[in-house]
Amino acid sequence: MKLHPSVSSPLSIAVLISGGGTTFRNLVEKRDAGELDVDFKLVISSSARAKGLQYAADCSIPAEVVERNVFEDTQRFSDAIFSSCREAGVDLVVMGGFLKHVVIPEDFRWRVMNIHPALIPAFCGRGFYGLRVHQAVLDHGAKISGCTVHLVDDQYDHGPIILQQAVEVLDDDTADTLARRVFERECVAYPEAIRRYAAGQLEVKGQRIVSGQSGDSLG
Repeated sequence: MKLHPSVSSPLSIAVLISGGGTTFRNLVEKRDAGELDVDFKLVISSSARAKGLQYAADCSIPAEVVERNVFEDTQRFSDAIFSSCREAGVDLVVMGGFLKHVVIPEDFRWRVMNIHPALIPAFCGRGFYGLRVHQAVLDHGAKISGCTVHLVDDQYDHGPIILQQAVEVLDDDTADTLARRVFERECVAYPEAIRRYAAGQLEVKGQRIVSGQSGDSLG
């Protein structure tokens, strides 16, 4: 299945957050630097206390809070989120540290993207987020970690992988130091994945994504 949004530039996106919004901030900075041709239509937070909401306000980007605990089940929670995305007219939904499970509706199939701070399928799934991921990498004695950008299906940290970036795990690493180096890679990888999507360079074949780019080494 060829992924091509068939929309005029810039690509309209919504960003889902749950906390500080560091991934969201990076994308805004890339847009402002002329490195990412996107239009931020909406920010949705799963928490009213998320610091990323203030950053959205500072950037004059519309934002709303959709909390899981006010809905009977995941389906209704998901329906509320994607209803807002439809109303905002977004082409792509981008998860940036969004910690809640959602069910992807058919009209948003392969139109939701996520980044995970490890090399999927290692150190991923329910409960693997934030510093927990990096501590698990260290506890396991892994020598390589990194980040993964993937399309979202109805499972945690699952769906076709767009690209991955590797980071060496150092002998004196802590969860904090490893997290900082992985995030440096995330700041490059996520915008690149969005650019490839917008350019129609991605094609889903089964569980794999075939990219129009030669190789996924981003330096």
